[in-house]
Amino acid sequence: MNKLIQNEMMKLIAKKRLVVIALIIGVLVILFTYAQYKEIQTQRERLGTDDWRTAVQQNIVDITNRLSSSRISEEWKKQLKISLQQQQYYLDHDINPAEPGASTFMRIFLENAIDMLIPLMVMVIASDLVSSEYSQGTVKLLLTRPVKRWKVLLSKYITLCFAVSLIVAIAGFLSYILSGVVFGYKGFGTPILTGFNISDEALNTANVKLLSLWKFLLMDFGLVWFVAIVVGTLSFMLSVLIRSTAAGMGVMLAALISGAILSNMVSSWESAKYLFMVNLRLTDYMKGTAPPIEGMNLSFSMSVLLVWWAAALLVSFIVFTKRDVY
Repeated sequence: MNKLIQNEMMKLIAKKRLVVIALIIGVLVILFTYAQYKEIQTQRERLGTDDWRTAVQQNIVDITNRLSSSRISEEWKKQLKISLQQQQYYLDHDINPAEPGASTFMRIFLENAIDMLIPLMVMVIASDLVSSEYSQGTVKLLLTRPVKRWKVLLSKYITLCFAVSLIVAIAGFLSYILSGVVFGYKGFGTPILTGFNISDEALNTANVKLLSLWKFLLMDFGLVWFVAIVVGTLSFMLSVLIRSTAAGMGVMLAALISGAILSNMVSSWESAKYLFMVNLRLTDYMKGTAPPIEGMNLSFSMSVLLVWWAAALLVSFIVFTKRDVY
């Protein structure tokens, strides 16, 4: 097994896709850092101060004004009311929700990358692991080894897990190092609130806890890694089922994009909560954002993703071990 994994890792490194992924993430981090810097500058000029309390108070005023408008939908009003209560809670407890620093930027970057950017990067690796063996004609040579098929596929899946872990680590490392040039390498001890619950269009603060940012980041990294593994496993399944890498990537890309759209449109479609792409934004539960469908919570979404992960892995091994490659 060790030799099989080593062989798969050598194939992966030879394709240099991890290098390309690191470059893409690095460029995006630089762009987002600049955008965040310009936003802070604009806010400072508009408010005439660096005091975060003034910024939060202005956010409360803006949200209140938007709630008074008759043009917004009831669903959007629900989101705004929850946001308003959150902002007021931060202000009442003297907690800055966006303490400047590279660690805060890293948290925000991961939370926004969890359902699209990182899954796309993982998909680039996973969609090619098995299908490339068919397209290049090397699958017959691979299976002539005196090794059972399930071991061959397991070595590929373990390689995928290593690659996923590396991609998440690269995203965190680059977001911290590059943004720190602008915002400073500080903030790991910053207090942050978590444990907000949404019930009946109201914000339940009974279970709110105060954590250091580094502890919150560990939980964020864990959730991002879990989502990346699930998406990677689904892409891995498509790589087994579909012999064309491009077709497999196209199917997964369509699923991820549809998930981003559905998350803003499925509030009345209750059964949609069982789709994997609607449950990808696990970090939203950490910061108290209202779920796309009422009744969803962190445990539910993780359970749904776990079922999809297990089903994809089972299908992958059954099909690969039974398929006639000739």
